[in-house]
Amino acid sequence: MTTVSFKEKIKGIGGDASYEAKARVFQEQLEAKIPASLRLSSAILEDPPLNVTHIPKTCGLLTSQELAITELDATAVCQRIAAGELTAVDAVTAFGKRAAIAHQLTACLIDFFLDEGIKQAQQLDEYFRKEGKVIGPLHGLPISIKVNDHRQGMLPVKGTVGSAGFLMNIETATEDCDMTKILRSLGAVFYVKTNQPQTLMHLESRSTYGRVLNPYNTDLTAGGSSGGESALVAMKGSCIGVGTDGGGSIRAPSAHCGIYGFRPSCRTTPLHGILWYQPGQDGFFSSAGPMCCSARDMRLFLEAVLGANPALLDPDALPVPLKVPDLTKKKLRVGIMMHDGVVMPHPPTIRALKWAKAKLEASSEVEVIDYSPYDHDRGYSIVRELYFEDGGATVRRLLKESGEEMHPLTEWVISPPHVRDHDAAEVWKLRDERDKYRREYSDYWWSQNVDVVLCPPFPGTASRHDTAKYWGYTAIWNLLDYPGTVFPSGFVADPAIDIYQELPSPMSAADEYNLSLYDATKFKGAPVSLQIVSRIYNDGLVLAAQEVVERILKS
Repeated sequence: MTTVSFKEKIKGIGGDASYEAKARVFQEQLEAKIPASLRLSSAILEDPPLNVTHIPKTCGLLTSQELAITELDATAVCQRIAAGELTAVDAVTAFGKRAAIAHQLTACLIDFFLDEGIKQAQQLDEYFRKEGKVIGPLHGLPISIKVNDHRQGMLPVKGTVGSAGFLMNIETATEDCDMTKILRSLGAVFYVKTNQPQTLMHLESRSTYGRVLNPYNTDLTAGGSSGGESALVAMKGSCIGVGTDGGGSIRAPSAHCGIYGFRPSCRTTPLHGILWYQPGQDGFFSSAGPMCCSARDMRLFLEAVLGANPALLDPDALPVPLKVPDLTKKKLRVGIMMHDGVVMPHPPTIRALKWAKAKLEASSEVEVIDYSPYDHDRGYSIVRELYFEDGGATVRRLLKESGEEMHPLTEWVISPPHVRDHDAAEVWKLRDERDKYRREYSDYWWSQNVDVVLCPPFPGTASRHDTAKYWGYTAIWNLLDYPGTVFPSGFVADPAIDIYQELPSPMSAADEYNLSLYDATKFKGAPVSLQIVSRIYNDGLVLAAQEVVERILKS
């Protein structure tokens, strides 16, 4: 078996001579921004271990104080800054330095601007010194920003590099988008932007800047399209970041890297002022949400952003407040979906789901219902067709114009039978199919009498590189616009126990492919995560349910 070197594993997408020359400029610009004082030794980088999460602690480049700061979650950082126990400068410096280390091991960044973050933090510290109070609930909190998403594009931060998934549209933002404007007004500090895949429609993040590696097992993907965010947060180079999700782009990478992620209902969080490559396409929507270290950080982010009433700034945002119910006054009804009827998850995920079901059934706080999926294969086919209503023509044109090689997963995602070019009448028919399915699913959900559904976030743990070809466990909820969260189960894949006693019969061609990918030894140490979803605009219920479920599982 051929062993792939670390340098080759982390390598970005190639292209023709013109592309390579342009790509080299952007790569060298990023390289030059990493200070010499934060460079890892060649001995580490030539042959790092599969699990690189311990290297920031052992490499000797961070002080004990910086290590302690980067072990904090976002809520604790905000609390300590507000109490005068931690400065914004110390916070962003610590996370920025750790981010630089994380990037060398995982290719998680496309821009590093710690100096600008420190200047912003100095202004916040000066305000706190003079006024004796914070300017907002996120005062001094370092926040990392994902570059972009297919449907809702780049989240621009003024003066920083961003792209909409191709070398063709890499550019420096001249203004903040609405999300970054709001976060800045709440006191957030920006210092890095994170990597994502070509086209933004993969669950594998590989771009001009490199392939993002999973910190727990670099032979596996960190996911996509917010893969840079998930790797960075898992490496604790950020305690909270902003991702976007149109098909699983927050939830899948968060699940792959064992962190917390929340996809809000669409149009509740602001997305105006973005950069992307199919303007006007609205067959589906994305939403922006947090990727973070703890469950309480998800609530911190959403309460702060929605509390700023983004509908006053973004004309497309809906004024839907976050209402988190008190679940001590009613028994939560949790549906358990072991599989979606299309693809059976790999053994580590099934083990975690069975364990979770048993724990919940033993609790007096919740009622457990077996949840059967409703025609998920049909729903997944509809949303895949909606993603590229022009048959992928725009993607092919942009790649041709830049000389950029087409990633194998790009070819897969824009190819028939699920993707084809549509005329106006065919677009209308496709939207009608979408709306009929949503209504049917809504009626079915009510018939199941559940508050939330606990289910897999992916048909296994993080996938091996270039193999993620089934998004049904997340994309189905995007089609329905049901909010969802993922969180770590506390389990990791274990080749000693996560094995098939007998190979199951595949449920579909997609299931047969997923089954062929499984080799227990290849997934060793990969985090195993769970997903909770509920009906549209029940974002607060999802947050509350996640907290209840996780508490029961940890008891």
